Amino acid sequence: MAESEPVSDAAPVGEKRTCLRHGDEETPAKKPKVDGENGNAPNPDGGGGGGEEEEEEQPEGQASDGEEDGESFADMMKHGLTETDVGILKYVSDHKGFSGILKERYSDFVVHEINKQGKMVHLDDLSIPADSEQQPTECDVLTEEQRQQLGELQLFKNKERNVSIEVKDDTKEKRTLVHKAIKTQFPGLETKTEEKEGHKFIVAYHAAGKKALAAPRKHFWPKNRGSYCHFALYKENKDTMDAINVLSKLRPNMFSYMGTKDKRAITVQEIAVLKITAERLAHLNKCLMNLKLGNFCYKNHPLKLGELQGNHFTVVIRNISGTDEQVQQAMGSLKQTGFINYYGMQRFGTTAVPTQQVGRAILRNDWNQVVDLILKPRPGAEKEYLVRCREEWAKTQDPEAALKKLPNKRCVEGQLLRGLSMYGKKNIVTAFGLIPRNNRLMYVHSYQSVVWNAMASRRIEAFGLKAVEGDLVLRGTHVLSAEEAESHSIHDIVMPLPGYDVIYPSHHIGEGYRELLSADGLDLDNMRHKVKDYSLAGAYRRIIVRPTDVSWLVIHYDDPRISLVHSDFEKLENKPAPVFNQDGQYRALRMEFSLPSSTYATMAIREVLKLDTSIKKQTQLNTVWFN
Repeated sequence: MAESEPVSDAAPVGEKRTCLRHGDEETPAKKPKVDGENGNAPNPDGGGGGGEEEEEEQPEGQASDGEEDGESFADMMKHGLTETDVGILKYVSDHKGFSGILKERYSDFVVHEINKQGKMVHLDDLSIPADSEQQPTECDVLTEEQRQQLGELQLFKNKERNVSIEVKDDTKEKRTLVHKAIKTQFPGLETKTEEKEGHKFIVAYHAAGKKALAAPRKHFWPKNRGSYCHFALYKENKDTMDAINVLSKLRPNMFSYMGTKDKRAITVQEIAVLKITAERLAHLNKCLMNLKLGNFCYKNHPLKLGELQGNHFTVVIRNISGTDEQVQQAMGSLKQTGFINYYGMQRFGTTAVPTQQVGRAILRNDWNQVVDLILKPRPGAEKEYLVRCREEWAKTQDPEAALKKLPNKRCVEGQLLRGLSMYGKKNIVTAFGLIPRNNRLMYVHSYQSVVWNAMASRRIEAFGLKAVEGDLVLRGTHVLSAEEAESHSIHDIVMPLPGYDVIYPSHHIGEGYRELLSADGLDLDNMRHKVKDYSLAGAYRRIIVRPTDVSWLVIHYDDPRISLVHSDFEKLENKPAPVFNQDGQYRALRMEFSLPSSTYATMAIREVLKLDTSIKKQTQLNTVWFN
């Protein structure tokens, strides 16, 4: 669509679609920055867009995929949000929308992380890297049988709980090499020299029980080897934190990553772990389900949330109703113009109490309302223990009594109730502080996001897809004059998230921020909070994002059970690529595109299909959950 063409409002949606979720979310913003280049805030619902996420728990007792049966989840979603509730109102293209099913199978959604060097992360090598510190003589001093015995000992599969290696007529230097070889190749094992019946033995054993396997002695690590083992984590239908917990067992804080990835998908991302060998990690491939580790290398640094450039998506939309011409128009527009960079629905929660409402109460310093919103009974289906907990709180206002109704006290409700029990209802700010910081910030960032969505919709409605006088561009940040606007495109324009360290457009949309916040009882000129954590500096976010590496293919096939994407693992296993039949009875759109961090793949797909991506609308259209 040309920049001078009008912007279309929401078009009718199709008849058969399932719920939309996607890649990963954002990290908290600091001083004003471009939201989408360095991340922003954690995601309330464990989904994500093209960015990264820093969330480890489900807020407000929400269950992850598969924990609710289809009927009860659909009932709950009757009270959920729609796109209009969170300011998602406009489209930028004028093609006619068409229907389709997203994520009929989890293999229909494939995400490859793009690291900070701009390289796509793939799993295509399971080999162990050569160790520059390890001398050939060290390997030679241990026989294959001895290495096998030591490996079993390291994994606690040796009933004798030690391995004795006899040293016949060996020099002290040779014995030292054996000691060093064992400690280097089998972290967690200690050695000692013993003499039995006139013979010398080097005895290997575990010094600290099973904890040694999770946290090997640091001084066993070769000096010239990087302290961190980086690897590609391939996972199917599994949440990133669940995968990390499986890998780490005792020490999840030893692992670092650039962003969490969606559960219902096939994803590949880079992970770093402190002083665990590639050999030990590779051993895990023999017993892991739906996980694979590879592309090992050693580096001197961990990974940090938000370091990635973005993600590359391969998305299959099955049973599409659009003609080839409609698909061509839709994908052509996505490639040439892009989509409105809205915060996606998963940013705002899935229960009847949206996260932005809690955020607004925090910013207004209305702590009684914060507690009420999080703990009050709500319509819709929830797990029975949460219903009982909320009922108990409504009836007694007794945090200890309500806490007893929760088997899992690590949910947000449990953490808040524990805080109220410890500090009393007159110290709500302190009690609320027991909730992890990222989850607390999630609420205020959610409020920022709904404001941004609403103001972006107003900006698009008022001025369309042309840069105009009064718009903002990121050049220190600069308000455009009429003359300057002529030399800029809509892709240069940013809108601020409200905060104390941003400027606003000089046209009437800038004043709209003040009006919107004022209606919510907030002062745009006073975004500093009594509690420092909740002081919002603000950030800048591009209005329109144009994906890169865009391609698409309309596929015909006969078997609805087959995967339509050739995954990294299937390629490693030399499994054949899917075969399509141009006369097949089923028809799907397979699209590929790359997005920068902090953008939402569902918003790109929304622009293509012209659909409401809210779970409420999707469950109304299609009450079947595909597994």
